[in-house]
Amino acid sequence: MKVPDRRIELFTGTGSEDRFSGPATGDERAMIVAMLDAQRATLKLKCLGLGPELAVRSVSPSSLSLLGLVRHLADVERRWFRAVLAGADVELRFSSAAVPEGDFDGADPEAVTESWAAWHDEVAFAQAFVTAAPHLDVEGHDAWRGTVSLRWVLLHMIEEYARHNGHADLIRERIDGAVGV
Repeated sequence: MKVPDRRIELFTGTGSEDRFSGPATGDERAMIVAMLDAQRATLKLKCLGLGPELAVRSVSPSSLSLLGLVRHLADVERRWFRAVLAGADVELRFSSAAVPEGDFDGADPEAVTESWAAWHDEVAFAQAFVTAAPHLDVEGHDAWRGTVSLRWVLLHMIEEYARHNGHADLIRERIDGAVGV
């Protein structure tokens, strides 16, 4: 019996195979950080090779786009690591109380370079913060959740990326038919 051909072929990119090569046993911190890094790498993979197409919307009336996801996740990284855990008095880069959907609504094709730079900057800050933290029980205060630990923020970030990487799968397929793991 012949196995049916797949409707689609999976795309891969640089680093695709290595994304989930972190430890599966042992130190809790190493496993959690590796899983978050894998989710971040997945977002990059979903956007690989695209420029202005990153601003293509998912489906009307949604403003969801890959570029919007990059901007949104830059703001999420900034909020949890820089503002909540590090206690910095910073505004979000793309959204605000006045423009709560600014991360998605303001995602135009000309914003690609600026958006990726912001995302890389916030990820670098978060990685440095996590590396310098003496343990996962470092705490910060959030108006929504109250007191949160670094452990909770890392787990929340994995959930946040995983959810949005699912969105990214569908958006990327809409743009050029590419699907991936």
